[in-house]
Amino acid sequence: MIGKQTQKMIFPYKTAYDEQWDENWAADWKKISEIFDLIDELQATFDTLEVSVLRELSQKKLIIDLQKYAYSLSVWIQNKYK
Repeated sequence: MIGKQTQKMIFPYKTAYDEQWDENWAADWKKISEIFDLIDELQATFDTLEVSVLRELSQKKLIIDLQKYAYSLSVWIQNKYK
């Protein structure tokens, strides 16, 4: 019982800001996860295609650029909610 009383004294209520922050973070992180999933799907699609070596290199560069962009977005999201 003493533990619950102490917990209430430390943080007696939950603010609307905290709930809004959690919802925003979850929504942003869900979008980042969807972007990474789409990149994986695109890479799988590229792997099924039979194309010239030059086209294959272009596709690989595109995937790497998209992954770098998604990674930078994820770092930005992490810094935003620190």
